Amino acid sequence: MTKVIAILNVIAWSGFWAFGYIAISSDSLSDGQLMVASLLAFAGLITGLFAYLKLVRAAEASGYAKKSNQLDAAARENAHAQGS
Repeated sequence: MTKVIAILNVIAWSGFWAFGYIAISSDSLSDGQLMVASLLAFAGLITGLFAYLKLVRAAEASGYAKKSNQLDAAARENAHAQGS
């Protein structure tokens, strides 16, 4: 499943960069074409971000990547109690 998400991630970021470049650099687009290019770039951005975050979670869960340094709930409450 992570391979499918990785492929989706690459396609989404490619769409973001391609349509974003078209939306920014083209002078001869009509307003409708500019809106479509912008919406496709935004869709690529959102899809790419969510796919990337899903891949990061999968890598942490599988042990491939080191877990983040977040505290668990009990340690966080203890730190807040000592700090105030």
